[in-house]
Amino acid sequence: MRHLMVGAGKDGNLYVVNRDNMGKFSATGNNIWQPLNGVLSGGIWSTPAWYNGTLYYGPAGANLLAFAVTSARLAASPTSESIATFTYPGTAPAVSASGNANGIVWAHENSSPAVLHAYDASSLAHELYNSAQAANGRDQFGSGNKFITPTIADGKVFVGTQSGVAVFGLLH
Repeated sequence: MRHLMVGAGKDGNLYVVNRDNMGKFSATGNNIWQPLNGVLSGGIWSTPAWYNGTLYYGPAGANLLAFAVTSARLAASPTSESIATFTYPGTAPAVSASGNANGIVWAHENSSPAVLHAYDASSLAHELYNSAQAANGRDQFGSGNKFITPTIADGKVFVGTQSGVAVFGLLH
């Protein structure tokens, strides 16, 4: 079993490293398990999400991206991406699911008003919901807030706002 982890930063590079041998300089190579240079064009200021063999990253000024993992290697380019782009600082996705089924990737857009997006985890091109869709403004929750991750619990999605917490759930 491999002990791998991912990391990315402002340079737009994504790195997969062996947790038991995290690189170290070598004159013959960098010892990184897998570098993906420039795949996160806007840079990263958040953590990724993981679900069913797919890694989700939300770079600044870019689309939410999904990278499939096969044989302990990330796809060299995204296998799926959202239509929406996410302004600075990008988005920190979160996933809700029923085991290995019905995966939803949640992403917060730092705009005014802020927007909560829900995507089909199998294809980010398929947006299931966004809080700007309600014509009456019912789902708006104020100006954006940087560096937050939606939290999912008990069938609800919680999003930090500038003055509290917005709670999203099914209408009954």
